[in-house]
Amino acid sequence: MEDKIEIFKALSDKSRLLILDMLSCGELCACDIIKGLDLTQPTISHHMKILKSSGLVNGHKKGKWMIYSINEEVVNEVLDFIKHITTYKEECICNRVKKNSCCDK
Repeated sequence: MEDKIEIFKALSDKSRLLILDMLSCGELCACDIIKGLDLTQPTISHHMKILKSSGLVNGHKKGKWMIYSINEEVVNEVLDFIKHITTYKEECICNRVKKNSCCDK
């Protein structure tokens, strides 16, 4: 679950969400992201470091530029995780809480 926490932290910033939206169209170099968001190179580098370390984004060097893309595998894992924690299950924390609910007393 710790890896999911890092992903949600990475998703908690507007600029990083906008970067992911830009990357949804395909690979982009850092210079295109800079132009698209009107942010400085150090700011983009900071956001990309967080997105890469969370696993949401892949990056590779092409000449002097970094090329970024969405890591579809990790995105699908996150979607499955959200579905899992928001779907009823017999073996769930909520069932233990309901059995010992203070509201029933």
